[in-house]
Amino acid sequence: MSRLSNTFAALKAKNEKALVTFVTAGYPDRARCQEILLGLPGAGADIIELGMPFTDPMADGAAIQAANNRALANGHKMRDTLDLVRAFRAKHPDVPVVLMGYANPIHHYGIDQFMADAASAGADGVIVVDVPPEEDAPWQAAARANNLSLVRLVTPTADLARIRRIAAHASGFLYYVTITGITGAGAAVASDIAESLSEIRAETDLPVVAGFGIKTPDQARAIAPHADGVVVGSALIERAENPQAVLDLVQELKAALR
Repeated sequence: MSRLSNTFAALKAKNEKALVTFVTAGYPDRARCQEILLGLPGAGADIIELGMPFTDPMADGAAIQAANNRALANGHKMRDTLDLVRAFRAKHPDVPVVLMGYANPIHHYGIDQFMADAASAGADGVIVVDVPPEEDAPWQAAARANNLSLVRLVTPTADLARIRRIAAHASGFLYYVTITGITGAGAAVASDIAESLSEIRAETDLPVVAGFGIKTPDQARAIAPHADGVVVGSALIERAENPQAVLDLVQELKAALR
């Protein structure tokens, strides 16, 4: 079993939902990013989602866009992101790490080489936001060759046929986007997404986590009964100048999911 499947199984046995925490690699700088990463599991994070900086993160709102730009301005490179994963894995051998980003920098790096290097560094999966199932054959092949999960996004506009297609191309877990729009742009409302999450869960055996628009413990608590976990990103990025403030919020979020 993979670290991802082990984590979801262990949480299910405790009747507990996963807290997936998103941070942007290299933001606000290398030292504080690493401090946050290494502290996240102790604060309550179950799965780490590490954003790979890119100049045009089209699915992300202002906070994460600014974080991407600052990391890049600081000279952060893809190899630096993989070094962060390597340092994290040395301290936390059992906590899953999923790299999230866009096709352009991975394609520039080389898809096969990236997947091999990500796996070697200790990553468990990859989310490539802008590669649809119809175009993911080389990504799937490279991920499988390196025992990496290829996590897929499902949006609120997806019909049943689309959900089935996405689920068929997914591994690790499915990531349900709770709002129509970019990260941090609105607030997720449990009553609005319960039906969609139920429909998705009927089409796959994979865990389903919900993200985009979840910022507070109350929001996480309200959405958790409908999903296998929740993702929080923008709210953490907004506090990243102060690593302890990030870890304090993570503690509050995890308490809401227990």
